[in-house]
Amino acid sequence: MRLKNKPWANKLVEEHPESALDWPDPAEKIDWAARFGNDKPIEIEVGSGKGQFITTLAKQHPDRNFVAMEIQKTAAGIILKKKLDEGLDNLQILCADAANLVAYFGENSTSKIYLNFSDPWPKSRHEKRRLTYKDFLAKYQAVLTGDGLIEFKTDNSGLFAYSVKSMNNYGMHFDFVSVDLHHESEEIVEKNVETEYEHKFASKGQPIYCLHAGFLAK
Repeated sequence: MRLKNKPWANKLVEEHPESALDWPDPAEKIDWAARFGNDKPIEIEVGSGKGQFITTLAKQHPDRNFVAMEIQKTAAGIILKKKLDEGLDNLQILCADAANLVAYFGENSTSKIYLNFSDPWPKSRHEKRRLTYKDFLAKYQAVLTGDGLIEFKTDNSGLFAYSVKSMNNYGMHFDFVSVDLHHESEEIVEKNVETEYEHKFASKGQPIYCLHAGFLAK
């Protein structure tokens, strides 16, 4: 869902190039090790919204690096404010299109990719825009480490069914699949980090679909 434009958020992104990349040129490689100050593998959330999920992960895991990839500059600014307010040095914001993912991240540089409540693009003619379409899966495979995973959550049963089929056809393996995440075991529920949308939908009793999937050895 597109957020209402917030000039302060846009300005914040422009004022903090050390923490947020504002539509960088895909032809110019990003030195993530320099930006983070270390060369630990990166975990990316594609489409971070207002950032509740990715900022929570960054707080929980200060030993890991995270990138919030968000196409809307206003949303990127909202995430950036949370990062700055909470001193999350292990979080960078990338305002960019996921179609350019491979240009921004090197091969085997990423240990996990999160796809949370992505736009389902329900019309058939928009299939190629779905973030679990085969062309996007190829991009994820290129940047993930050999044992890297995609963690996917949605409230949309149609997108979930499509994603399972798309990943299966691509030859991926599934480590975890749930059609009602919030009614899994206590251990799984406690480990789950909610997004803003997830909390809203789950509080209304709507099932949350989830899967963890990886690629066969390269």
